[in-house]
Amino acid sequence: MAGCRGSLCCCCRWCCCCGERETRTPEELTILGETQEEDDEILPRKDYEVGLFVDFFVRLFTQLKFGVVQTSVEECSQKGCLALSLLELLGFNLTFVFLASILVLIEPVAAGSGIPEIKCYLNGVKVPGIVRLRTLLCKVFGVLFSVAGGLFVGKEGPMIHSGAVVGAGLPQFQSMSLRKIQFNFPYFRSDRDKRDFVSAGAAAGVAAAFGAPIGGTLFSLEEGSSFWNQGLTWKVLFCSMSATFTLNFFRSGIQFGSWGSFQLPGLLNFGEFKCSDSDKKCHLWTAMDLGFFVVMGVIGGLLGATFNCLNKRLAKYRMRNVHPKPKLVRVLESLLVSVVTTVVVFLASMVLGECRQMSASSQIGNDSFQLQVTSEDVNSSIKTFFCPNETYNDMATLFFNPQESAILQLFHQDSTFSPVTLALFFALYFLLACWTYGISVPSGLFVPSLLCGAAFGRLVANVLKSYIGLGHIYSGTFALIGAAAFLGGVVRMTISLTVILIESTNEITYGLPIMITLMVAKWTGDFFNKGIYDIHVGLRGVPLLEWETEAEMDKLRASDIMEPNLTYVYPHTRIQSLVSILRTTVHHAFPVVTENRGNEKEFMKGNQLISNNIKFKKSSILTRAGEQRRRSQSMKSYPSSELRNVCDEHLPSEEPAEKEDLLQQMLERRYTPYPNLYPDQSPSEDWTMEERFRPLTFHGLILRSQLVTLLVRGVCYSESQSSASQPRLSYAEMAEDYPRYPDIHDLDLTLLNPRMIVDVTPYMNPSPFTVSPNTHVSQVFNLFRTMGLRHLPVVNAVGEIVGIITRHNLTYEFLQARLRQHYQTI
Repeated sequence: MAGCRGSLCCCCRWCCCCGERETRTPEELTILGETQEEDDEILPRKDYEVGLFVDFFVRLFTQLKFGVVQTSVEECSQKGCLALSLLELLGFNLTFVFLASILVLIEPVAAGSGIPEIKCYLNGVKVPGIVRLRTLLCKVFGVLFSVAGGLFVGKEGPMIHSGAVVGAGLPQFQSMSLRKIQFNFPYFRSDRDKRDFVSAGAAAGVAAAFGAPIGGTLFSLEEGSSFWNQGLTWKVLFCSMSATFTLNFFRSGIQFGSWGSFQLPGLLNFGEFKCSDSDKKCHLWTAMDLGFFVVMGVIGGLLGATFNCLNKRLAKYRMRNVHPKPKLVRVLESLLVSVVTTVVVFLASMVLGECRQMSASSQIGNDSFQLQVTSEDVNSSIKTFFCPNETYNDMATLFFNPQESAILQLFHQDSTFSPVTLALFFALYFLLACWTYGISVPSGLFVPSLLCGAAFGRLVANVLKSYIGLGHIYSGTFALIGAAAFLGGVVRMTISLTVILIESTNEITYGLPIMITLMVAKWTGDFFNKGIYDIHVGLRGVPLLEWETEAEMDKLRASDIMEPNLTYVYPHTRIQSLVSILRTTVHHAFPVVTENRGNEKEFMKGNQLISNNIKFKKSSILTRAGEQRRRSQSMKSYPSSELRNVCDEHLPSEEPAEKEDLLQQMLERRYTPYPNLYPDQSPSEDWTMEERFRPLTFHGLILRSQLVTLLVRGVCYSESQSSASQPRLSYAEMAEDYPRYPDIHDLDLTLLNPRMIVDVTPYMNPSPFTVSPNTHVSQVFNLFRTMGLRHLPVVNAVGEIVGIITRHNLTYEFLQARLRQHYQTI
């Protein structure tokens, strides 16, 4: 059956609501937005409150955990009770991870970073529960416990999801979780408005996480939104700017007591990259370094492709062996990852770390480092675990610090990490981060990828300086380029990630090397597989539409991909038929049609219902003759006698009564379907092919929600009355239940009279976007995607509908299957 699918229990191949395996196909997803509408104002967001809350408690719990463990390790390293220190660390981490897993059991869609789900939402696919208040609460508290639990996850990805939830809920002034709190706010009552707010919320989440308002806007444009317009750009930018500076204001005031100083623009601050004044030969980067950056981009793309490949295999394994089992198994998997991560971190710091002499910059250069990174104290982030006085453990300095502090160490500390330590840290972090992303806890990927890439870049810098003798190299620059290369190889972002890194470093001179590195990393990674977010979208079976189709697809036409087996309604339909259609299908919209019959005059005499449909068809079809008659009548009242004479001499004063009307000739014209539209078997032996696919004159589209609303509100008339007696609903009354319209299965059928008739013509869309059966697939795809459609009727030259195209018909897999079928028939 054609038409878009209605709201379902789940959007994926596994259930997001109940956590069990799901057998529904991708075309049964709910698709957002019929067409683009007029823009509405985007209000500033309050994502900074979520960022402040998460950042404050993450720092609090992390400092508490590391403080207790550090004291215990220092004492037990002398007394020989390190096992007790390991148990204490395990106790903290397992408790936090367990709480995070429990929150995901409450709201399964809160797992992961949320960026793939938001990307699907902005592409036009509605993921159930993705923007609910309960999801926001589980996401915020869950990521707080995940990061505090020592997992190799970040909070920046969930911040983007949280911003999108705030953006979706703010204009509604209501929530399913708080049903009693409702306000009469009649604005922003469409899917288009809600999608625009989600775009702005996601951009605000990026801006609050990285202090990058322009990068957040570009992220929403590049990675998120599929339907964009010029008016939305400045609104999203204003929203991102508001989130950035509000967060900056409160963080600077709370942390430094200097309100209005604006010293901390985002949750993740890379600090200022600056050579020391004593080193005259130091430069942030030179033209010769661009060659190394290109090579690092290639390696970063290869590493990112490897990361994505391994994570995809793990995700498939979880889908087959973990998700079908009881929910407790997911919690046990998260706890297992936590145990392995904790043991690896502890043993690597104790066994693999090197005790290195503190450099002068580490001992007395704290003031200079404070100028570069105002939020961190160098001595407090250096760990001396298992090392004698005046030395420190370089592996513990990376593992036993918050990820942000470890990134700053790699960016700004000079000569503090040996190549062996960096190589081992990179390998361990790479594998554990790959294993962690996808378990049932809220988890981001930005910060782990940056830290892993920074270690790779710092390793390259150490090799070039120590073994090749390139003394001019600035290690922080190579760490930043390595972070960009690895992150770009994983997520495959270019424009937005370039701007985010530039804004986070406040160094515009890094624009060229970052851009070159990201482009090379993306090209290298795309040669092997897709980005991590696209991979997870594909694993969930979401019909995501790419930016454009392949040139080879132009061998197909709209008639090759459309669905000819239609479920339709008439302009005047009995309640019994409407209820039967709505309860036996899940389509989101239905074509409003009338049948073309040769004996229409006989039907008009005896059947009131069919007579109303035929009268509507005749009155709604526009012909050249009828339009010329109407215009000539209007011209006769025009003051100019010359125009009146010209019109009169071309039109006879009265048409012969015996002459058949041109309109009637068009109505009786039969249409022969295309050969490839014939089904394999007829639905009944008694039906001929002409009866199965009889011509249908297309008049418009009516939504499922509109039909159900009409039934609930009793909008109908009896057969003995005129259709003018049917009650009329205003637009505000039709949209009153948005976004949760009543369901047909919840309707009390005993309150309905099945013989009553519903006139749907005042509520249908009489002029939706349509295409010809001969339209190229590329044109169909561009129209569908750029206009934000969810169904596209295919109408022939005489106004008869021959099929309908939905999102499922434009997915890559479906088009490939149709193209193979096309080659076989040549």
